[in-house]
Amino acid sequence: MGALAGTPPSLLSAPLELHGEWDKSPHQAPQTVIARMREACLAGLRLLSDQQPARLRVDDHSSGSPAVWLHEAGSDTAWVIVDIAERAWCQLAYQFGHELGHVFCNSWHPDAKPQNPCQWLEEALVETFSVRGLARLAQGWQKAPPFTGDAAYSDAIRDYRKNILTEYEQLAAKQGMGSGFAAWFAANRTQAESMAGLSDYAKAALPTLLKVLEGDDRCVEDMGALNRWPSRSAAPLRDYLRHWQDSCAELGGSGHLPQWLEHSLELV
Repeated sequence: MGALAGTPPSLLSAPLELHGEWDKSPHQAPQTVIARMREACLAGLRLLSDQQPARLRVDDHSSGSPAVWLHEAGSDTAWVIVDIAERAWCQLAYQFGHELGHVFCNSWHPDAKPQNPCQWLEEALVETFSVRGLARLAQGWQKAPPFTGDAAYSDAIRDYRKNILTEYEQLAAKQGMGSGFAAWFAANRTQAESMAGLSDYAKAALPTLLKVLEGDDRCVEDMGALNRWPSRSAAPLRDYLRHWQDSCAELGGSGHLPQWLEHSLELV
């Protein structure tokens, strides 16, 4: 369902377009799963961003990593690429949720190329956004399965999510998260800020961030105020968090998440 006439674009209501190599999936099934995951991730949130796409395109490719395609300037379509196995609905929901998180964080325009030193934090946040969404997807799937007689598949979604969390909790323990978030960051900052993509350091931050995002929807909403300044993730972390707080104030967000990060990482 698209946005009503005269209303601004919304990431939750923008029309979905599917392209690519969905040949082995049942007709309409991938779009159904994508729509349910989008709802699980975004329903009930204030969508603060003034840069939301008018359309959302999802392509399935047979090779390559999931990504947001940073296509030509002037387009109002956010373009997501996934790479899933046949009928792998958990994998589809998880991959789509992560890339939807980047779109939610305003990282879908041509100028949104990932940049250090703060890209690790966006990667950690959008991965957390997806894992949070999986829990809500499982709950909704059990109550109202999108496919007839498929309520039990909610257990597969929960198991998939549990396996992700177990892996990331082990990474966190190995990297010294037991000493606290600030101590972990101080010990691993150089590595975290120099690596591209969803690194082991971004993954290790997820269990801590998940408690925050699952505990306060206002913190999830704050992600919609990210990256609205020219330097984006190329800004030093202290500046990045201050820009983010200013952006939240401009859009009417709480600013709780960047404030929590500033204090929890002992940057104040």
